[in-house]
Formats: sequence, structure tokens, C-alpha cells
Amino acid sequence: MTEATKDEEQLHEEAEELRKETADGSPEVAEHDRVTQLEQQLEEANSKALYAVAETQNVRRRMEKELSDTRSYAAAGFARDMLAIKDHLDRALAAVSDELRADKTASQFLAGIEATARELDAALQRNGVERVKSVGEALDPHRHQAMIEIPTDEAAPGTIVEEMQPGYVMKDRLLRPALVGVAKKPD
Repeated sequence: MTEATKDEEQLHEEAEELRKETADGSPEVAEHDRVTQLEQQLEEANSKALYAVAETQNVRRRMEKELSDTRSYAAAGFARDMLAIKDHLDRALAAVSDELRADKTASQFLAGIEATARELDAALQRNGVERVKSVGEALDPHRHQAMIEIPTDEAAPGTIVEEMQPGYVMKDRLLRPALVGVAKKPD
């Protein structure tokens, strides 16, 4: 501590002692001190009340957001399970030969399977499930999972040129990434 600071503290202590001595004999000073003390307590109580109100608002906002998220994404697990069924339907329909499609009995059976696939697509779409865009897009590690690199001059490196399995999002949340092949420069 510097000499000036010590002198200032000593003066402050002496002033406080003098004030206490004067306050004992003077009810006005004591009353002023009591009012000052009560004002400080009131200010402290107001500050704590404002903090409590702010904290309550923050808790309420967090709870509202959690509730909103819960409502929005409650069906995410079910939607993921339905995607596996959609994949099986799509693979089954893709595997049907033109010869089998020409057969009258088989074509009626296939029409029922195609109608089921369309209804499943419509149900997923009604619930906010959308397919992730892949082919022709730049690789986005938040939506795509690169499985292979494909040497090609037809697309810029890092561009998706093949989709092995489609990816899906529910509103803005990823249900599963698209499995893709990404372009690279030929050797």
C-alpha cells in the first residue's frame, strides 16, 4: 500500500468513529443511518426479486422449448422404423422384371404393393419426414455419409454422384444420413 492510501483509510476510519460518537447523541443522525440501511436492504431485495423473475422466465422458456421439441419429434423413433419398411418396399418394387409386370395377375398384385408404397410416402410426408437431397449436391457431413469415392471428370470433387440409400429428415432433425458415393479426381 502507498502512503497516500494509508492516510486516506485512516481518515475514513476517524470520520466513521466521529460519526458514531455523534450519532449516539443525535437521534437525527441515527434515524438517517437507519433509513440508509433500510434503503440498502430494499435495493437488495428488489435486485433479488428481479433476478428471481428473470430466472423464472428462463425456466419457463426452456420448458416451453422442451415441450415443443417433444411434440415435434415424438414420432421420430417410429418414423425411423417405418423407413426400414419403405426401403424393403422400394427394393422389392425395383427388383420386379418387365416380364412380371406384363403378367396380368402379377401386375394387379404389384399395383397393390405400389399403392401401399405411395400411402407410406404420403404418411411420412404428412408427419414432416422428407428425403435428403443427395445426387448433384455437395457432401454435407450433417446429412450425408460418404461410403465410397468415385473417380470421375463429370463432377467436381466432393460432389455426390451416387446414392446407395436415401437419407431422411423430420422437420429439421436428421433421422438417418444418406449413404452416398462422392466424386474424386481420376488418377
